[in-house]
Amino acid sequence: MNSPLTTFRLAELPPQAEAFRQEVKDFLAEHLPHAPADKRARSWMGFDAGFSRKLAAHGWVGLTLPPAFGGAGLDAFRRFVLVEELLAAGAPVAAHWIADRQSGPLILRYGTDAQRQAYLPRICRGEVFFCIGMSEPNSGSDLASVRSRATRTGRGWTLNGQKIWTTNAHHCQYMIALVRTSGVPEDKQRGLSQFIVDLSLPGVTVRPIRDLTGDAHFAEVVFEGVELAEDALIGAEGDGWEQVNAELAFERSGPERIYSSIVLLDLWAAHLRRTGASGEQAAALGRFGMHLATLRSMSIAVTSRLARGESPVVEAALVKDLGTTFEQEIPAAIEAAMAANPAAPPDTELYRTVAYLSQISPTFSLRGGTREILRGMIARSLGLR
Repeated sequence: MNSPLTTFRLAELPPQAEAFRQEVKDFLAEHLPHAPADKRARSWMGFDAGFSRKLAAHGWVGLTLPPAFGGAGLDAFRRFVLVEELLAAGAPVAAHWIADRQSGPLILRYGTDAQRQAYLPRICRGEVFFCIGMSEPNSGSDLASVRSRATRTGRGWTLNGQKIWTTNAHHCQYMIALVRTSGVPEDKQRGLSQFIVDLSLPGVTVRPIRDLTGDAHFAEVVFEGVELAEDALIGAEGDGWEQVNAELAFERSGPERIYSSIVLLDLWAAHLRRTGASGEQAAALGRFGMHLATLRSMSIAVTSRLARGESPVVEAALVKDLGTTFEQEIPAAIEAAMAANPAAPPDTELYRTVAYLSQISPTFSLRGGTREILRGMIARSLGLR
């Protein structure tokens, strides 16, 4: 097996992608709602259906999907630029995020033509939003141990089980759920399938989960005798594990695994320009800048492989592991720098923003696969376990 050290090839954004950047900046200058930094720091967890529909009206939801299904038919590099600019500005993109990033591409790749026709145009118009049903109670980080089960009936499938930490399920119309269709949890990856679940169906209960910051972007979802049509199954029965791995390459590799604390970093840099930076603060800011440049190059390298139709699972895991560590270090370092100078005049916006990110940043290395799981994947690819 090739290791990431032999398959990780750095790449650059092509000129047409960089030219696209100014168009995105102009759109944001006109349409991005004004908000303080502590609100903008939520960015890809900030749910604003109206803003997502403005993006959709501009052709920028489902950016990489084919025009035949309502997409813009643009490449992964331009999607990288779009995402980078949205996150850097702190735009509230959570409404369309999952459908645009992975549900749409998943349906395009594995779904039937009827599924593509039914869902992709509505995703691109910002009419429907998707969430991901992977994690379950009592499964920890062992995704393959899911217990939710879909059982065949004469009319289709009956779904029973439970999902947890499902981002924005209480705002979404659909979930793509990984469930067991044969065997037992001890069978691990065998016998898993994915279904498109209409969350308005009888037997579906969605309960929001409030976090330490007071937000409720997570939810618990319970399925009790939910009747699904035969065509709710994505691809072939039993192919769920292959589909999930392809999906996670999209989820783990993008700028959102690097830029979650970027609004705070920009705010701190502006604060230091106004008040004057000590040598130690300037050095810390420089280190963050170098780390960001390196991680961004790695993310672009993964994007180049996605653009070629590949599934760089291990490389995406590397980006996510290093990127979320970087995202967590930013609020910790800024909080420490502020505490080291208690006599400095307070900057209330900076205080609120660092307080929010200090509370939420522990989740950065949990969502999309824990640090331990990712490092296990990386170690296996290197032949170390």
